[in-house]
Amino acid sequence: MASTSELKNGTIINFNNDLHSVVSVEHRTPGNLRAFYQVKLKNLKNGKIIENRFRSNEDVQIERLESANYQFLYKDGSDYVLMDNDTYDQITMSGDIIGKSGNFLKEGETVQILFHNSRPLSVEIPPHVYLKVTDAPPGLKGDTATGATKPVTVETGATVNAPLFINEGDVIRVDSRTGEYIERAKA
Repeated sequence: MASTSELKNGTIINFNNDLHSVVSVEHRTPGNLRAFYQVKLKNLKNGKIIENRFRSNEDVQIERLESANYQFLYKDGSDYVLMDNDTYDQITMSGDIIGKSGNFLKEGETVQILFHNSRPLSVEIPPHVYLKVTDAPPGLKGDTATGATKPVTVETGATVNAPLFINEGDVIRVDSRTGEYIERAKA
């Protein structure tokens, strides 16, 4: 057990039998009341953010997470099959854990997986990925007045809104968290 004074942003704690990540910590000492810590917590299972007030020197259970690099092998329905780079063990993860950013995973790409008691909690995908455009409709002439975009399909099968000058075969940089086009890759 640890004291609330040891809480910092990014610390993982067990709160109400769920793992939470500390988003922010604020120590408050109002007038003639006792001091307390106002803490914002993000639930690691469902992503909801809650606020809680802890008394000073209240005990909290800080959890230790292990992380390992895994290589994405292939997608099996809605599940993702990954391989440990050190032991070559394979695991299957649900698409719910990986989320929408899984649409931008290329085969062979390395990701970092966080584990708690040998159970995978979350996957950290690189924030920006380079993907080849496999299908791009031609841009219409005269549609360039206000930064118009068109939907293009990338090598993973995901659809990204890209500027009209992007053609089939181009390599583009995409934000894997939001799915937005960033730039065309330099040759």
